[in-house]
Amino acid sequence: MLDTFRTIETPEGAEIGLRVAGPLVRAGAWLVDFGIRMGIMMLLFPLLTCTLGEVGVGIGLVVMFFLYWFYPVVFEAAWNGQTPGKKFLKLAVVHDDGTPIGWGAALIRNLVRVVDILPGVYLVGLLTTFLNKDFKRMGDLAARTLVVYRRSERVRGQRVPEVTPRAPARPLSQAEQEAILAFAERRETWTDERAAELADTIYLLTGREGREGVTRLMGVANWVLGRR
Repeated sequence: MLDTFRTIETPEGAEIGLRVAGPLVRAGAWLVDFGIRMGIMMLLFPLLTCTLGEVGVGIGLVVMFFLYWFYPVVFEAAWNGQTPGKKFLKLAVVHDDGTPIGWGAALIRNLVRVVDILPGVYLVGLLTTFLNKDFKRMGDLAARTLVVYRRSERVRGQRVPEVTPRAPARPLSQAEQEAILAFAERRETWTDERAAELADTIYLLTGREGREGVTRLMGVANWVLGRR
């Protein structure tokens, strides 16, 4: 329970590392999102009621309903598993295998929140997070999702030139993935000869030498970043 780092093997045979988020930081993200939703309603509700009267009250209640139930669904499905609160605290929702979630998983995990919230203070959800090693609430168990820290490699990977992704010849450890990404990021700072020299040191991984080895290594870096 104290070690929140998880190593997951993908169907392609590569290993990825995920750092699972605990209840405290998740509660912080929820509070940020709650504040945003409350802010929207505090600004919108008086405006609707003043301008539209009873009709405005009805519209405001509908907006409140959608903000409560579908605000997290839309953001998580369309924004790489992140609501504004999760993004602020560098968290994201992913599938158990580390892949991004879609509309189905986002809908399930948030609709089951009606169970997590019982008996009114998220007691069921909180207790559930302490009963499994991945801090999953009922919604996560139903949707088979994890809340994890957004990996810094994803941010750094924006500096990796996009080339055709290539799966590695064997599973990669976390350290190997980081080394490959570091190579790809710094590739443009080296001469072709120096890049080939460095790529040759891991011939067993790429199966190529010289410039072909560099090309293959850049492809593996793009594969590690999920560009496939």
